[in-house]
Amino acid sequence: MIKRLQRKFVVIAAVCLLIVEFAIIGGINGVNIYQTNKNADDLLNIIIENDGRFPEFDPKGMKHDKPQDNSNSASPPESKKPDKHRGFNEETKYQTRYFVVYADSNGEITKVDTGHVAAVSSSQAIEYGKSVLDSGKTSGTSGNYRYKTGDTDKGKIIVFMDCRSDSATKNRFLLVSCAIGAAGYILVCLLIIIFSKRAIRPVVESFEKQKRFITDAEHEIKTPLAIISANTEVLEMVSEPNQWTVSIKNQITRLNGLLKELLSLAKMEEEKPALTMVDFNISDAVYDAASPFITLAETKGKKLTIDVANGLSYHGDEGAIRQLVSILTENAVKYADEDGEIIVKLSTSHSGKETDLEVSNTCKEPPQGDLTKLFDRFYRDDSSRSRSKGEKKGGYGIGLSIAQAIVRSHKSKISCKAENGMMIFTAQLK
Repeated sequence: MIKRLQRKFVVIAAVCLLIVEFAIIGGINGVNIYQTNKNADDLLNIIIENDGRFPEFDPKGMKHDKPQDNSNSASPPESKKPDKHRGFNEETKYQTRYFVVYADSNGEITKVDTGHVAAVSSSQAIEYGKSVLDSGKTSGTSGNYRYKTGDTDKGKIIVFMDCRSDSATKNRFLLVSCAIGAAGYILVCLLIIIFSKRAIRPVVESFEKQKRFITDAEHEIKTPLAIISANTEVLEMVSEPNQWTVSIKNQITRLNGLLKELLSLAKMEEEKPALTMVDFNISDAVYDAASPFITLAETKGKKLTIDVANGLSYHGDEGAIRQLVSILTENAVKYADEDGEIIVKLSTSHSGKETDLEVSNTCKEPPQGDLTKLFDRFYRDDSSRSRSKGEKKGGYGIGLSIAQAIVRSHKSKISCKAENGMMIFTAQLK
């Protein structure tokens, strides 16, 4: 149980860390891609606004429009407008490789300008322009080029900008960030594994104290019970047995049974239960363990049917599996409706890799809520599983906990469901 708790702690911490890393790396790369594309689009807009050319930038980051002759004007000269694209400078136009395609209002290409790029000829530029015009898109990517269209007085202008360098930078940034993230993730996971024992130490100490308490309580309670039992027998020898002495003996038997089941559960939940794992005929084991309950069911007006596939073999602890069958069958007989039916079924799973043990009983009013709580210690459902029409159900509320511990010790799963008026417990034995 401790190892299972440690593994669960490590897995949860590793999954949470992985989600956080994905969010961080994805966010950083998303921002980087967005900013890179935005810068490219801003450059394209500048070129489009200036009819296929870069404007002049002054050293202070101020953009000059074409010089105006204000000698004959009474109004003062227009002030310089701050460049809204602050990431660009006077060298930007020499670092940017682009070509421009012009088209008239009818969509016919009238001119191309490939003077700012070496990788594209005029004929290739025309092909790029036709492709964009035919697609009807105003922006996007075509091969190694990012493009954007604009409208002019004479028609359309399409600017293509070489983005190979930006793409390579984005890819490198993605690879580097993923590599650093993976290395950090592995390192943190190793630290989680190393320090996980310290993290769950309070839980381990509490569990160890609980096991010691159960063992100590069993030894401490046995002696008073033995004395009470002996005194009760003396009283019955001195005087005739009466309802008081019979009640005392019944309660002694009940407490002894409770102590026995608590010890059994504590042993099953240890890290390495003392199980003898051998190959055995599970078909015979299930039938032998369930068949004694046929008479018990009949005395209560119920019917028990055993449907076991012949010749099935299983590798596990035969005694523990027989105890599992007894617990589930006794539970089904106890809680089945009056004049109800109990079915014990053993078969091979659809995949052929598991052996399914299914114990079901009729139940018109199944427990409500989370059915997995039925496997909790001392759990009692207030409605159908406690009392039915005044009938005492008995039990200690830990039988199903023992069944779950047995199944888990075989690295298998047990589940419960209510459907079609039946309560069904299924142990998938691997």
